[in-house]
Amino acid sequence: MRNAVTISLPEDLARDLDGAAKRRGQTRSQYVQDLLKRDLFLEHLDQARQRLVPRARKRGIYTDEDVFKAVS
Repeated sequence: MRNAVTISLPEDLARDLDGAAKRRGQTRSQYVQDLLKRDLFLEHLDQARQRLVPRARKRGIYTDEDVFKAVS
């Protein structure tokens, strides 16, 4: 199922959106969908970090090297 979302953009932002989408060979809709997916992924990643970093610190894990040592 698809849902339509309507947004209002200032002219300059709409023009920039059109240019960016065109450079990528995408429609406005595809471009905005990709941006939303990326932003939501980063938000979920940040939420996971907020939950996991304190647990890692308690185990003495501070760097990537510490992570690799812990999992090997």
